[in-house]
Amino acid sequence: MATRHRGRVAAAGAVLTACLLITGCGGGGDDDRGGGGGQKPPTGKENTANGFKIGLLLPESKTTRYEVFDRPLIQEKLRELCSKCQVLYQNADQDPAKQQSQAEAMLTQGVKVLILDPVDAKAAGAIVNNAVSQNVPVVSYDRLAEGPISYYVSYDNRKVGQVQGQALLDALSKGGDPKRGQIVMLNGSPTDPNAADFKAGAHSVLDGKVNIGQEYDTPDWSPDRAQQQMEQAVTALGREKIIGVYAANDGIAGGAIAAMKGGGFPSPLPPVTGQDAELAGVQRIVAGEQYMTVYKAIKPEAEIAASMAVAAATGQQYTGRPTQQRNNGTLEVPSVLLDPVPVTRDNIEETVIEDRFYTRDQVCSGAFAEACDEAGIS
Repeated sequence: MATRHRGRVAAAGAVLTACLLITGCGGGGDDDRGGGGGQKPPTGKENTANGFKIGLLLPESKTTRYEVFDRPLIQEKLRELCSKCQVLYQNADQDPAKQQSQAEAMLTQGVKVLILDPVDAKAAGAIVNNAVSQNVPVVSYDRLAEGPISYYVSYDNRKVGQVQGQALLDALSKGGDPKRGQIVMLNGSPTDPNAADFKAGAHSVLDGKVNIGQEYDTPDWSPDRAQQQMEQAVTALGREKIIGVYAANDGIAGGAIAAMKGGGFPSPLPPVTGQDAELAGVQRIVAGEQYMTVYKAIKPEAEIAASMAVAAATGQQYTGRPTQQRNNGTLEVPSVLLDPVPVTRDNIEETVIEDRFYTRDQVCSGAFAEACDEAGIS
């Protein structure tokens, strides 16, 4: 059983209430941006008292976490740190060009800092360089953008892949020789730098210990593409040869499971990994269709990003959690990397429910009530 995660995340209903944009007065001119032009940066007290504009750029909405959790939690923390600040928010819908246009519009509107979760890390370098050229610092959120960013906060993404890979290896080993058949690897989007880390972490555990029959990168983290890829793998390998699936997140896991159920796989299905602790993924785990997910408590990540942004905008140093250096291809970036938690049917109650990420009623609604009772989720 995984160590209990100590972060406490507000219930989803309360989170959705916080989705309203923070209102307040507009930002000042370029002359009061912290650190700009060699001028002495103003104090945080002066800036937060007056209020300023903060840009928040998130990458997509196919993964439910961004609109349901990340956005409102970041906004809630920014409201706490700077009650008169105004948040300008945009979602790029997995389009790098759209995200660049959104960033340019925010700079035109006078934001004093950007919180950027890039669609494409390399393409995001143009956003970062443009912002920094206008003395607007950038905090890279969840995914590490290229360019001279000020701070980065995420989870230890290589460790995420290792946790997924180890969980799959453990599940396969319970059934005998983990090389008795083939596994399918469905990795994340090739434009997402985190996906490469997840993939590398999983391979570091699985290589040499399992037979990888087919492996795919899944564009845009699309569940539909994952379902198609899994169908191709079944055709190539044969249903009876597949003993496990590495799926990089819960959306991809859902696509793989749909393909297996549609392809006539007997129950129980081969073990399937996941990530993000999406409600649908957690419910599949309760029902015995998905083996595990990775829980990354979003509240501490969101709150750290907000604190970094206010510090950067006001010319201060972030002084929250200890930082380490992470190279983004441009420079060594002060970074906070949090630890992921594996979730299986055995510890749903001690993780996502105890942390109030979801309530029991949400997880155990409708058709999942009986499965929850069988799993002892009270």
